[in-house]
This record gives sequence, C-alpha cells and structure tokens, in this order.
Amino acid sequence: MTAILGLSAFYHDSAAALLVDGEVVAAAQEERFTRKKHDASFPTHAIDFCLNQAGITAGELDYVGFYEKPLLKFDRLLETYLSFAPQGFRSFWKAMPAWMTEKLHLRREIRRGLGNEYRRRIAFGHHHQSHAASAFYPSPYDQAAILTMDGVGEWATTTMGMGRGSSIELTDEIRFPHSLGLLYSAFTYYCGFRVNSGEYKLMGLAPYGRPKYVDLIKDRLVTIHADGSFHLNLDYFGYCQSLRMTTPKFHRLLGRSPRQRDSEIEDLDRDLAASVQVVTEEIVLRSARHLHETTKATNLCLAGGVALNCVANGRVLREGPFDSIWIQPAAGDAGGALGIAQFIWHQLLGKPRRPLPCDSQRGSLLGPEYSSEQVRAVLDRHGAVYESITDTGELDRRAAALLADGMVVGRFAGRAEFGPRALGNRSILGDPRRSDMQSTMNLKIKFRESFRPFAPAVLLDHVGDYFALDDRQTSPYMLLVCQTKSDALPAVTHVDGSARVQTVDQEQNPRFEALLAEFYRQTGCPVLINTSFNVRGEPIVGSPDDAYRCFMKTHMDALVVGDCLLVKERQRGRMAE
Repeated sequence: MTAILGLSAFYHDSAAALLVDGEVVAAAQEERFTRKKHDASFPTHAIDFCLNQAGITAGELDYVGFYEKPLLKFDRLLETYLSFAPQGFRSFWKAMPAWMTEKLHLRREIRRGLGNEYRRRIAFGHHHQSHAASAFYPSPYDQAAILTMDGVGEWATTTMGMGRGSSIELTDEIRFPHSLGLLYSAFTYYCGFRVNSGEYKLMGLAPYGRPKYVDLIKDRLVTIHADGSFHLNLDYFGYCQSLRMTTPKFHRLLGRSPRQRDSEIEDLDRDLAASVQVVTEEIVLRSARHLHETTKATNLCLAGGVALNCVANGRVLREGPFDSIWIQPAAGDAGGALGIAQFIWHQLLGKPRRPLPCDSQRGSLLGPEYSSEQVRAVLDRHGAVYESITDTGELDRRAAALLADGMVVGRFAGRAEFGPRALGNRSILGDPRRSDMQSTMNLKIKFRESFRPFAPAVLLDHVGDYFALDDRQTSPYMLLVCQTKSDALPAVTHVDGSARVQTVDQEQNPRFEALLAEFYRQTGCPVLINTSFNVRGEPIVGSPDDAYRCFMKTHMDALVVGDCLLVKERQRGRMAE
C-alpha cells in the first residue's frame, strides 16, 4: 500500500487530500471543520479526517506533498517589493511575520502538524503544476490540453500545456504581475465585494448591467493579444505595492472611490461587472483557441480560480474548438492538495493511469459522512423533534412531497462535497417552478443579495428538455452556464435567461438522483433548485450540529439529515416569523 497526503495551506482555502494506491480516498477543506470561511490555517482537522478515513496514522504515510514552492513565492515577494520600493513597505512589513514564523519553515510546520510522526520526504510542487495535475489526472481523458488561470502562484498566473497518459507538461505561462485572476479581483474589490470570496457575486451581478466599459478596460487597463496573452497597465492596480487592489488613478478613471461593502449597489457596479466579465471571457476564449492550435487536442482540462467562472466555461464549451471540457470541481487552492498528491503518484512515481468514462473523482463526494447513530445523538442532544425513516424510498417520497408543496428543504446526507459547490449532499433544495422561490430563498434562508441566482439540479436524461447544453457534455459539478429553453423554471433562470446547470446521474450520486427521480414522479418536473447549505458569510455546513443550527436559525421548512426528517413547525423554539 502506498499512501500519499497532499496539502494546501497558509493563503486561502486550506485543504488535505489522501490517495491510497492512486485512488482518492478522502479530501476536505479546513473551513468545514473550523467554521472559518476560506480558512487558511494549517489543515489539521482535514488531515485527521483523511487519515481516519483510510484507517492509518501519519507515521504510515509514504509521501507528503505541498501544493507550491514557498521559497520561489518568497522570491517573487522580495523582487516585487524591491521593484516598487519604498512604496509597498507597509504591505511588505505586514506579510513578514507569517513568512518568518511559518511559510519559510514549511517542512518544520508540516512535520509538526503531523505530530512529528512523519519522517519521510516532503515534496513541493509548483502551484500551477498542482492545478494542472488536479485538472488532468481525475479527468476522463487519456490525452487533453490543460489551461490553468488564477490570481498568482509563485510567479505564474496562467499556464498552458498537455496531459498524456500519466504525465503532464506545461509549456507556456504568463507571469505576475499580469494576471487575469487579479484583474477580476480588482473589479470585485472596486464593486464592494471581498477579494478571494466575492468574485462569484460579481459574476452573478454581471447580467444586470450593460458591458459599456469594455472598450475603456481594453484601452486603459489591459492589452489583449490574439493568442490570449495580456498585459495589465500597473498604474491602475495597487496589489504590487499596497494592501489595496486599485489605485487612485483607477478611481479617477471611473469617477468614484470603491463601493463600501453592504452599501447600495449602483448602475456603475452593475455595468463594470458586465464589462469585466466580457473581457474575462474574451481572454479565456482566446487562450483556449491558441492552446488548441498548438496542441491539436480535442479535449480540454481547466483548473485555477478562474475556472470557477462558469459563464466563461460555458462560452468555451459552446464557442471554443474543443469537443469536450472537464473542470476540476475544487478548482481553487483547495484542489491543489489533490493535485500535488496525484502529481507525486503519476508523474514522480511513474504509476500508470486508467481514465474512467465519467472521471475518477467519484462525484467529488470525498468529505466526511455521519452514521445514523451519530445523527440521532446530535438531534437528541438538541431536543429536536424528528422522524427516523430507515426506508430510503419512503424518505425520498416524504421529502419530495414537501418540496412539491412549496417547502424549502435542507439535505445533509452521505459524504460531503470537495470544492465550493454543494452537489446535493450538503444542499438546500426547492421547487424551481415557483416564481417567488428565488427571492424567498435569498432573503429568508440564505440572507444574501437578492440578485444572486440559484442553480438547477436536473436528471441527466432530461437536461436537453430544459437547457441548451451540448449533448456530448455533462455538468456534474455545476461549473457550466447555458441558456434555458423555456420559462418553466423561473426560480433557476437568471435575468439573462441563463442557468448554472448541475446534471445528476445514478452513477455519481445515486441517492440524490433517487430524490430527483421521485420529485419528477410526483410533479413531472425533473429539476430542483440546489444551493449550498449555509447562510451568507459561513462555510457550507460540515456536521449534523451545523445543519441543525442552520435549519433552526433560518426560515427553512424542513430538514433531512441522514435518515431523519425534521419539520420546522413541529420544533420547539422554532424561528419566529
């Protein structure tokens, strides 16, 4: 047996992933255990979960890998500071304590985090190498082009290459400070959302605006070349020399200071969101076309934070030259933990790879699960009123009936999803046919901005009836946007007629597929609203305790947790109307 632990930590979205003889046994983000959104701390709890899942100790690990090279990253920090000195001293000085105490001593920190039980080698991969590995190795392709794009790793911000069999080769890169991820984050910051957290809000806001600033962005902020490469005008961006993403020159160009968080969203914010989204899509499309020209590959694999831009992904699928694309569901830094573990197994150890028809990520259902006994113990401790329904068919019938009656139902079942998307196991569900359901779920349950769209989960056999998704392409990880075909699903149709689709099939998630099939049997609709089981500002629920507390502090109508069904109106001390 060969056990490989992959780690990402100390920047955002820390995570751990474990391979045993090349198979992904477990993967989880630290935030699900600590309840700190985007937790960057050493993933102690995630490691413990992974080891327990495999029934091994840290001392029994054969290899440990870290998803990037800290010394090379520190080299970039120093060189950037020297290039802008004396500007940037404040941000440089603020960063130094963490570097001096943790990041420059990662071997020591990793061994300490493993209880000093692990004595073997620690491998450090390049940041984008880890992204590329996470994109290609779990994919269903024997050969594929690889495109990774994010804020920044060590120096690279974009890489291109090719995966063949069990090896990957990255041949081209764009380097810091020129970064598509940082360009998008600068507009995220300027429009009043949190960097490394609110980019998906900017994407959701974009259809409400007009892309009237596209030419201004391309004339003053970024030069885009035919092959998708680009250069930013650094006079307008502050991330090299300050703690802010944009500079006063940026603010003067657009006639306003950055929007204060939680203040009213203006037309300018909507139009800028629409404009930078168009620019982002253009860069991604040009990059994909250039990659196809150079590799002649028919398949494309994507990872890195920009790969979470499902609108751009949808355009690559529809308008790009590739027959098929596969996107790592944990495309951000968390997925780097999985990538480095797979890189060690296939590339460094030379182990063969056998692609599976769907993929080898097992539906990304790689996180913790809880037994019926554990669930009931939690509910009893809280004094919850519940029914235990061990017949899964009956449980599905009851839950589907509640959904058909217009109720909002939380579902906590099976193993947790790895990545930022809830795929049915840590989800809040609703009836997509009801026109008021989108606003109800946003304002009374998620407590988030009213413009935010919800995703449809649809039985794979029926996706073509409702959505303009290519017949050759599935979307199991909710990472592709396409147009809806009718007005029958108002609660999951965005203002521009689009939807972020999740296809559900029996192979990857049989229990969620069974619930969807039962809803279809009762209603004739094979689609459910699927949004993550959390409220604004919190990570997705990680335990039955978290699920119960979220259920009780929102206007959710019912909760299925394990084989237990709870109805809000029967609970003592239920949330006031």
